[in-house]
Amino acid sequence: MTLPPRLHAVNEGLAFLIEIAALAVLAWWGWQSVESRVLGLLIAVAAPAAAAVLWGVFAAPRARIPVPLPGVLVVKAMVFGAASAALYAMGHVSWVAVAVVVAVANTALATLDRRAAIHRQA
Repeated sequence: MTLPPRLHAVNEGLAFLIEIAALAVLAWWGWQSVESRVLGLLIAVAAPAAAAVLWGVFAAPRARIPVPLPGVLVVKAMVFGAASAALYAMGHVSWVAVAVVVAVANTALATLDRRAAIHRQA
């Protein structure tokens, strides 16, 4: 299934916003996860940094180590899963459902679109 160009652009923009939101949630969770402000700051920086490095190395469009699509999906599941777990740990259960539905729908559309593009090139 190839997305129309306008929908493709919207879905790619949404993907970027979801990725930024996941990093922000990890930082927010890190800040609130411990009582020590110094340790909270360390976790607030380290958690999203680790997710961003993982994403950049394996899942980004220009990943340092390109992996097959299933590997990219595993990395995305790990990052979005960590952000969802962080939301849950902070007591935002209803936002977990919203985040999961949006991330899964966005990733599914992007995956179908990429597969169609690969098949067109072959």
